[in-house]
Amino acid sequence: MTESQRSGFEGILPKQSAAIYRELTAGKVILRSLWNVHTAELEDNPLYNLVFNHLSHFTELYAHLGYELAFSDAGGFFYLREVLDDDSDEHDENALKIQVALLLIGRYFARTGRDLMYLGRADAGLKDEDLNAMAADDEYNDILRTARFDKGWGEAMDFLVRRHFVFRSGPERFFLSSAGMNFLIRLVSAFSEDS
Repeated sequence: MTESQRSGFEGILPKQSAAIYRELTAGKVILRSLWNVHTAELEDNPLYNLVFNHLSHFTELYAHLGYELAFSDAGGFFYLREVLDDDSDEHDENALKIQVALLLIGRYFARTGRDLMYLGRADAGLKDEDLNAMAADDEYNDILRTARFDKGWGEAMDFLVRRHFVFRSGPERFFLSSAGMNFLIRLVSAFSEDS
């Protein structure tokens, strides 16, 4: 058995491992499928396949770095959770921003009488007029500023796109990724239970 086989790095190029690390530590999720704007369809994500095929390696690697590599079966994505030794109430600002933006999007969609499931469809989702309507709502803007989206909906949508919770399907068209839909459904369920 070679040294690389014992260490679990066989078949994993440093460049690939570094790309996965950058994605996850930047608060992004590793999705099973990514939106290709050129072909207007979802395509397999090679980084997802690499993590999936070498799951024990990546799980152990991130455990050594103080993280838990988590998987959402419902959404088909990997993400990191920081393992904290203390019981502090520290929260992840990125997670808070994602939750606030997704809840506002879900709230807007529900208020306009549309099924939330349409948010996850490339042929539906959010359109320019939806973003304009949300941008004209003072309450939504106040909540966005509280979550540190000082530049409004453009900044919030860019934030969600960079972290793979939303895909851009046109100049002013967006739809939620499987991760975005999964988080939104979980947030709606949690909010419903509290009400």
